[in-house]
Amino acid sequence: MTIRTRFAPSPTGFIHLGNIRSALYPWAFARSQKGDFILRIEDTDLERSSQAAVDVILEGMAWLGLDHDEGPFYQMQRMDRYKQVLAEMQAQGLVYPCYMSVEELDALRERQMAAKEKPRYDGTWRPEPGKILPPVPEGGKPVLRFKNPQGGVVAWDDKVKGRIEIRNDELDDLVIARPDGTPTYNFCVVVDDIDMRITHVIRGDDHVNNTPRQINIFRALGKEPPVYAHLPTVLNEQGEKMSKRNGAKPVTQYRDEGYLPDAMVNYLARLGWSHGDDEIFSREQFLEWFDLDHLGRSAAQFDEAKLRWVNAQHLKAMADEALAPLVAEQLSKRGITADDRLPRICALFQDRCDTTVALANWAAAFYTDVNPSAEERAQHITEAVKPALAALASALAELASWDKAAISTALKAVLAAHGLKMPQLAMPVRVLVMGTAQTPSLDAVLELQSRELVIARLQKA
Repeated sequence: MTIRTRFAPSPTGFIHLGNIRSALYPWAFARSQKGDFILRIEDTDLERSSQAAVDVILEGMAWLGLDHDEGPFYQMQRMDRYKQVLAEMQAQGLVYPCYMSVEELDALRERQMAAKEKPRYDGTWRPEPGKILPPVPEGGKPVLRFKNPQGGVVAWDDKVKGRIEIRNDELDDLVIARPDGTPTYNFCVVVDDIDMRITHVIRGDDHVNNTPRQINIFRALGKEPPVYAHLPTVLNEQGEKMSKRNGAKPVTQYRDEGYLPDAMVNYLARLGWSHGDDEIFSREQFLEWFDLDHLGRSAAQFDEAKLRWVNAQHLKAMADEALAPLVAEQLSKRGITADDRLPRICALFQDRCDTTVALANWAAAFYTDVNPSAEERAQHITEAVKPALAALASALAELASWDKAAISTALKAVLAAHGLKMPQLAMPVRVLVMGTAQTPSLDAVLELQSRELVIARLQKA
């Protein structure tokens, strides 16, 4: 059997990290099992769905490298198929028209709640042998309800939650088509999963209540349901369910803020799955290790500080030549064009940075003017050190070659001539050349700047 999984987001809001984790696990399971991963856009909520939200889904998945083998399929483009299956179910007596009005349904629920009963449809219009149905109201447009099995239980072995059993008597007859004939969510999902031959449904546990209804529809259509794995909720840093309403950011914003896709995959993987105590791992290791048996049962909490730490580890491990194009992209957003020095600049500063934006902040000093703060100038560019700065500018101008060793020799000569210790000269040089007193080794930093620019900035003392 070929493993086939799917991600089926609803484009009613910008996809955030809690949503995208529900794409990561089915993608990883399909890839680890040499199976297929299908992307399906559940866009039947016409009022709330938007193309902008679809674009963020596609962009976010492309950025994270969650490639799909089939799709994207759009439910609104499959309406004819749903209506065909509805007609077949009607012909088999699996559904029936219900003319109960919204007002009647509300009144029924109020009576049930007053009697401390679970509010549910009472089967008024369900045809049974010997039962006389109410007269059809004039001009009434019915919904179609699925004849849920009566008696017994619907059960499944959830790969996260274990054995779950629901009594059929707890489930009322689900509306699967509205008065205008358009099918409803739970019905469309089943038809899609059948047609797309989905073997494993890995999704958020907010869908647990839908599962028994969907299983009964599968079996009514003569199909066995897929294997289910319902993932615990992802909480935000305040312990609330992650959502746009609670401040969750679109996935693409993390791309813009300089996070690495492999670091995001690493961090998201650990939000509900583990491989021993391993915290940092590559995409290849993740796919080699991933299975459904080590999915966590408790809610995971997002921690931006932890995400930044994971990103920093991946950034430090990246080859300079691979990192440079990502930093060049960040510089380009600022109107800065990088050159062939950028890989060496990345190598010098990447241990100090946790995002490509932070690395671009350092790199920008090599391509644009720097403006040290008044406080930095006042603290470090003192009258006492200005003669040494002038002497260093002259010494650098006379160097036969512009490399780290020659620059270091010039620095040491000026220190000796003026009776200074390295920090007394290095701090003001850093402030003038880089705009800040804290940088890596000074000779390495100066080597990557042009000689003319270094001398010009020193002369601004």
